[in-house]
Amino acid sequence: MKFNARPHRFCIAPMMDWTDRHCRFLHRLLTRRALIYTEMITTGAVLHGDRARLLAFDPFEHPVAVQLGGSDPAALAASARICADLGYGEINLNVGCPSDRVQEGRFGACLMADPALVGAGVAAMKAAVRIPVTVKCRIGIDDQDPEESLDAFTRTVVAAGADALIVHARKAWLDGLSPRENRDIPPLDYNRVHRLKRANPALEIALNGGIASLRDAAAQLDHVDGVMMGRAAYQDPWRLLAVDPELFGEPAPFASAREAALALVPYIEREIARGTRLHAITRHAVGLFHAVPGARLFRRHLATLGVKPGAGAQVLLDALALVREDGAVATAAA
Repeated sequence: MKFNARPHRFCIAPMMDWTDRHCRFLHRLLTRRALIYTEMITTGAVLHGDRARLLAFDPFEHPVAVQLGGSDPAALAASARICADLGYGEINLNVGCPSDRVQEGRFGACLMADPALVGAGVAAMKAAVRIPVTVKCRIGIDDQDPEESLDAFTRTVVAAGADALIVHARKAWLDGLSPRENRDIPPLDYNRVHRLKRANPALEIALNGGIASLRDAAAQLDHVDGVMMGRAAYQDPWRLLAVDPELFGEPAPFASAREAALALVPYIEREIARGTRLHAITRHAVGLFHAVPGARLFRRHLATLGVKPGAGAQVLLDALALVREDGAVATAAA
């Protein structure tokens, strides 16, 4: 699928155990223009795992990108080719995840110490596919100087043919901090990403990290080409209804979160007929309502009844009946 110019204007971050295909379907109901990502999928899983399960997506999800984890150029190229043939619109290489498991597999943020290997992987993928190949990274790792290391890293991946760079605006400390701590420590440095963009005006650069509202996102668009929202988009999906009108000047897909939830019912019925458990879908929707009467009852109903064997779409409909009023599309302050 061909992406529009500046496809990364607003993206929803790839998040392990969160942005599965059911989550992405819900997010696409809420915004037609956001670029959405799969969870990170390793090259080993792509090449040797259950592709039908790991790489499945609904055509409705477009534009949708796949994020790969790996460091071997040949494996990355083969995986990228498989994903492109399946219809994904972008291949994104994870050079930002700080978890121990990822480091042991020699991918994620630890690769920032080896820009040449990342460049080789990008070049191999570019030679294998015709769709965009992008990189998601940090501003640096451990004792690296972000001024020098990020510039050098960027030069290498651009020379290899990377189409865009998504930068999480904080260092990753691989020695001494847990993955959870790496979400908040050390402090964000948006100015470093802004300087990177000024130094690379031709390269599409999106900023990630700490974007908690559409107002935050809009403010960053004065400095970079795009923004990526993570936990705020997942935990409070109601925010996404304002993306199209506020950031793209287009109507929201639905006038309210209730309408979007009702549009999820046919998908639920179809998935349950295929053997999917209701909770696998509705766990992504518990934050769909905010500051309206009945929102807490809605969450509790889905959390308690959605997990029961045999639960169906009626559970969602009953939960919606507990929400006594539904606000219109949120504004950029959301």
